Parts: sequence; structure tokens; C-alpha cells
Amino acid sequence: MSESGHSQPGMYGQGRRRRRRRDRDPGPPGQNLSGPSRDRDYVPRERRDGSEEPTGPLLQKTPIILAKPPGERSRPSAPVSGTAALEKPIMLIKPREEGGKPGTTPDVPPSASGAGTAKLEREGQRPTQPVYQIQNRGMGSAASGGAVDPVIGQTKLLPPEKMKHSIKLVDDQMNWCDSAMEYLRDQTDMLVVGVIGLQGTGKSTVMSLLSANSPEEDQRAYVFRAQTQEIKERAGNQSSGIDFYITQERVIFLDTQPVLSPSILDHLINNDRKLPPEYNLPHTYVEMQSLQITAFLFTVCHVVIVIQDWFTDTNLYRFLQTAEMLKPSTPSASHDSTGSSGADDASEYYPHIVFLQNKASREEFCPRNLKKMHMVVDKLMAYSHLKYKGTLSMLDCNIFPGLSRDYLETEVNLFLLPMMENDGEDALTRAGSGPPLFSLLPGYKGHPSFSSLVSKFRSQILAMSRSQLSHTILTEKNWFHYAARIWDGVKKSSALSEYSRLLS
Repeated sequence: MSESGHSQPGMYGQGRRRRRRRDRDPGPPGQNLSGPSRDRDYVPRERRDGSEEPTGPLLQKTPIILAKPPGERSRPSAPVSGTAALEKPIMLIKPREEGGKPGTTPDVPPSASGAGTAKLEREGQRPTQPVYQIQNRGMGSAASGGAVDPVIGQTKLLPPEKMKHSIKLVDDQMNWCDSAMEYLRDQTDMLVVGVIGLQGTGKSTVMSLLSANSPEEDQRAYVFRAQTQEIKERAGNQSSGIDFYITQERVIFLDTQPVLSPSILDHLINNDRKLPPEYNLPHTYVEMQSLQITAFLFTVCHVVIVIQDWFTDTNLYRFLQTAEMLKPSTPSASHDSTGSSGADDASEYYPHIVFLQNKASREEFCPRNLKKMHMVVDKLMAYSHLKYKGTLSMLDCNIFPGLSRDYLETEVNLFLLPMMENDGEDALTRAGSGPPLFSLLPGYKGHPSFSSLVSKFRSQILAMSRSQLSHTILTEKNWFHYAARIWDGVKKSSALSEYSRLLS
């Protein structure tokens, strides 16, 4: 090294290596000069601290590149082995592995806190996040948040709450009720079933059997309250307005007050109830109420069941055709007001209509009489746009095993239910006058049991196609708002007002 402190050329080169070999005392034969006996306190070796090492091929040729930097020489040297070389990468990955497992504490220095801990928690919840994002779809900021409470996520995965009884959708004053909104969800897979019929035909009983109850249960526990014996004796009606019930399978059932009800008319006359100003006579008001409810069901339901307990009343078919004529038109994509004119029939929505012959006798189950009933209904509904054929068949239920499908030339959506029996009535029909062996057999009925027929009827109703009610796909909550708008439009319909004026 020169007096100015700079290293001379060749100090660490090949000439330097030859000079060191000449100046050093020769060691014993066979000693490795570059091994452990190497002199580490050589004075020129310490001058690397302040000097700049030459780069390039000269640095690659010197064996000194394996030595530690000067700053680390005072530390105790770790044993050089393959395991020690792999220890550092494991330590770098170790906090991520332990942070990914819930319930373990990552091995990090005490200074790592706050943002680092929150980041590790978010990484730990990442595998379960997609499950909760699917359940929270459409919930706004709550669904887009980074951290989701697992308790809330598990609550969303639970089945919907089961309703214990029906609630009001439209009260007896024909006002809309909002209490059904809390039972609805943001999903589109639903079926809406409504029912209409004259007084005392068994609408509430049939709807309870289709929705949540069985024939063996007590009628006082039905979700739709049926007529009690007291109400039957005074010829009253049990249902008023529109009742709402939704099952856990997301099927909405709408039970309605009887159409053209004499008990409602009697109540209006005897209690001196004030009529709306647009109606002059009580019977006009009762008929307009029935038309409003029927036209409403024709707009918001996938399936409408028409129940009658005797075959048949032609005035009921005339009433159905009038309600179809006054039905609000399907709202367009621009959400125009609900009017009944100016709409193309091809784009109009019409529901499936099913005729249920309740309390049918044995003679009505006769194939010959059944064929005549289908022909009559087909003639009466020939000019209707309602879907009254092709979606329900008694021949597909194995009720008449000896009849082929082409036996009914004009098959309509007609189903027969016998009188509901109980164990006591069934015991009275047993053949007690015959031999003891035959007295144990049930008497001949001419049709399957009531429970069996109700099960077959329920299966066919729930299997019907679910056409789109509007020009847009509706969720359950959207359907509720859509139905509220339709009901408001039906009450203010100019066509209904003109029809009531003609009746007056």
C-alpha cells in the first residue's frame, strides 16, 4: 500500500499470491495452505475495510469471496451445513403458515401489531368468504365488506323461518298490508298460487292442505282458518280480503274471500256501512270487490284454482270472462301505468287456471261423466286466453288405470276431490252385512282415498311451469312491490269504474 493509502495494482492479484508463497516459511509436507491453518491475522488482509475491491474477473478468481464481511467477524460463527442454509427460507414463510390457521398465534416479533395483525386475520378468513358472499348477494355494502362475521354467515345458511299461520295481504276494507314483507327474500325461484270460488266451497281448507297441513290434523290448526260450525249455521263467510302464506319451499298461497258472497252483501245492508262514493248500490260494490280480487290474481299468480262444489254454474264462467276482460295489462319494460287497452295479446301474461271439483260424488268419478265434464268446460272457456288446458291431467295420476291418454279428446285442467272422510265415517262404509272376512274390508267408494287424491293434486300444482309474471325477472320482494302496484291500479282502474257505472 502506498503512502497516500491507496492500494497498489496487483496487491491482490496473481503476483501477490506468488510473493506470499515465497515469503512464508515452508510447512510440513502435505499441509494445505488454504485450509484451517491459514493465517487470518495477516496485516494486508485487514486493509479491505476501507478500500474498494476491484470488480470483474479478478474478484471471481480470488478465494477470499467465501469469507464473511468484516462487520460479522465478531459474531459467533454458525456451523456450515445444509440444514442451516435452508433455515432462513423456512423462517420467512413460517408467519404466513401459522397466520393462515385459525386459533394459532403467528410467531412474529412483539413489535408487529395493529395493521399486521388485522392483515393476518383477513388472510385467515379468506377461504370462507365466498360462501358468505353468495348468501349476502344484493345486500350492498354489507356484502362487499372485507371481514364477514362467521355467525352472520351461518345465520344466512339456515332455512327460512316457517310461518305458523296466514297473515293479511289485503284487509276487509280492501287496503293493502305490508306485514308480509318480512317473510320474503331476494331470490327468484318462487311459485304463486291463488284461489277463487263461491261461498262455502272449501277454498281455505284446500289451500291449507296444499300448503302446510294434512287431512288427519285438526282443522282448527290449519294455516287458513276454515268455517266453524257456528259460521256455517248462520251462513257466514270466514275469509275476508286476501290472506297470505309462504312455505319453506318458497311457494306463496293466496286465499281470498268468496266471490259474489251473499253474507258480505247482508253485512253491508244490515250494518249500514258507508259505501265508496263511486258505488251507489251494495250489490254493485260486492260484485266490484270480487272482480278486483279476481283480476288481481290473474295478474300476479302463476296458478289460479277455481273451486266449485257442484257441476256447474254458468254464471261463474261468465264472471271469470268478465274479470279476464278487466285484467290490467302487463307492465312494459318502461314501467308504464297499468291500463287495460293498447297492449298486444302476444305479450300479455295469463296464468294457468285449474278447475277443482270439490266434494265430488261417486257418480262424477265415472269415466263417462268425467268425459262430459271436460267437454262442457272446454266449450265454456273456448274464447278465453287463460291457460285452462294442457298443464294438469287426472289420467297421469293413475286414478283411472284402465283409461288411455286419448280417452279424453278435449282434456282441460280439471281435478276431482271427494268429500273429506275421517276414521268414523270410513268405518260406517265397511261391508258389515257380508261374511266376517269381507266385513274387515273398506266399502267400495269408486275412487281413491281423499288423502291420496290431495297428494296427487298437490304434486301436479307444484310441478306447473312458472312463467315470467312481468317483462323483468322478479324476486320475492320485487313481486310484493309489483303486486302492491297492481292492486292500486286495479282499485283505480277506469275500466272497472265504467263497468260499475253500467251496472248501476
